[in-house]
Amino acid sequence: MTYICSPYSHPDPAIRQARYEAACQATANLLRQGRAAVSPIVHSYFLVQYGLPTDFDFWSGVDLELLRRCDDVLVLMLDGWKKSRGVKAEVAEAVRTGKEVRYVKP
Repeated sequence: MTYICSPYSHPDPAIRQARYEAACQATANLLRQGRAAVSPIVHSYFLVQYGLPTDFDFWSGVDLELLRRCDDVLVLMLDGWKKSRGVKAEVAEAVRTGKEVRYVKP
């Protein structure tokens, strides 16, 4: 299974929406290829409607546990990915656990 890593948090809701849509597209592309994939952004996006926060501090435990259960990591090189605290933490965990990390431009 591939873990899809991408930035999400941003003060501008339009940027958050665009990042969510890019994560959905990447997930759909992998599923179309017959590859199992999980994106924490796709999974959690609608859950915030039930009172959950959007920040990495809240989601980091869940996200990193999902990542540990995956075989490899795909980093979506969306605008802001190099500055993302979440992306940095996820890549560090992937490296720490010996997972292959691939970088792709959406």
